[in-house]
Amino acid sequence: MSTHVSRRRFLAGTALAAGATAGTLAAGRTPAGAAPAGGVVDAIVVGAGLSGLAAAKTLTEAGASVVVLEARNRAGGRVHNIRSPRLGATLDAGAEFIGPTQNHIVALATEFDVRSIRTYNTGDSIFYNDGRVHRMSAALPLPLIPDVGEAGPALARAQVDALAGFPVGEPWKHPDARRLDSLTWKQYTDQMVNTQTARDLMQVAMSAPLSVRPDEVSALYFLNYIAASGDENNPGTLIRLLSTDGGAQEKLFEGGAALIPLRMARALGPRVIYNAPVRTINTAGGMATVSSDAGTFRARKVIVAMSPAISDQIDYRPGLPAARVGLTRGYHMGAVSKFAALYRRPFWRDKGLSGQVYGDGRPIDVTFESYAENRHILMGFISADAMRRLDHAPEHQIVRECIGNFVDYFGPHARDFIDYGIFKWDLEPWSRGGPVAVSSPGTLTRFGPALREPVGPIHWAGTETADYWTGYMDGAVRSGKRAAREVLGALR
Repeated sequence: MSTHVSRRRFLAGTALAAGATAGTLAAGRTPAGAAPAGGVVDAIVVGAGLSGLAAAKTLTEAGASVVVLEARNRAGGRVHNIRSPRLGATLDAGAEFIGPTQNHIVALATEFDVRSIRTYNTGDSIFYNDGRVHRMSAALPLPLIPDVGEAGPALARAQVDALAGFPVGEPWKHPDARRLDSLTWKQYTDQMVNTQTARDLMQVAMSAPLSVRPDEVSALYFLNYIAASGDENNPGTLIRLLSTDGGAQEKLFEGGAALIPLRMARALGPRVIYNAPVRTINTAGGMATVSSDAGTFRARKVIVAMSPAISDQIDYRPGLPAARVGLTRGYHMGAVSKFAALYRRPFWRDKGLSGQVYGDGRPIDVTFESYAENRHILMGFISADAMRRLDHAPEHQIVRECIGNFVDYFGPHARDFIDYGIFKWDLEPWSRGGPVAVSSPGTLTRFGPALREPVGPIHWAGTETADYWTGYMDGAVRSGKRAAREVLGALR
């Protein structure tokens, strides 16, 4: 097949998402039924990702008047469906998987009739290191081979550090927070391992969920990420974070995860205004005046449901406290793209393979089998420096390099793909990367409390502000509900 398909043609396949904007209003109009007389609503929510929608849903169910301002022409934020250019197959461009203890996103999926299926996890997975393929049971989240012997005790130590009195969601309160936040993940792990293979494994354990280099993120941040992979009754574990069965990659949604926010937004109706990037939030006098490309709105409270790494795109007047400014400057987005290749049949299963790979391959270092509309898919993540190198590369080059990786991992049949999909989150102007914002060393211990601390009438949401399941869909929903409860308490 021809692998050169223009990006314009490919992105035309996003009609499913764009088609959900029936609630879009003309610029400057207040949604009917959303604002009381006088034009002041109880709350304005900035962002119609999962966190913003969860906040708006919670508020409206409590009887509050709400307007949601979304910069894009669609709902969902970093949860987004696209369509492949030839076959029109639905592909998850962003967040995709769910697992045990993620009960908030599961409840929404049930409410909005979005069904899940189990991720294929039978046979062997692959640890790819230094050009060599090592097979391991798919039941193992990480390889147990002699070359990575050092990594086992090191990962066990990380797990202990993530459990030993860890204040989930408030890592700056950890008794050893200052030391752990002074180290990058690379510095933290280099103290425990000496071989390059062990270092590679320690890196992929972190880069698989975060899509950053080990020298880009605070060790305290990632230890909190591990501790957050549970709930109030189940401590977070590295095994749950990285596993398929029994872990965060256990299931995926039929029709794509974006069906959930799309249906949530449809239920909220004209309260959601699209193509409305917020430019200014003025809180002088205690009331919030929010200026957007779709008009100016007034509210008693505002929930900014955005990543802290990009929330500073808004001009806050009279200004934010120094701690909040320092926090946003200390966070940055991961660099990531998802590449998916569609096949007539799952040939890798014939070889006893699960379709899962972890390792140091480039540009794809992590893969999973996915599934859409009776088509089998190999999906891979392009992360960190590999993604930055390809951000502006022609699409045919990305396809060639990614398929080359699949051939390395699964053999020559990987060349027989029938369609593909790519989505570059780095170039998405209202996300500027993904899957989650991470903090540099020193940020959490200096500015951490500002992550959720309201500023006058402004409250903060977004998956980065969650206690449990930071960075995941469940964390996004949790954060939106928490911010809505704060607002409702303040409005009483």
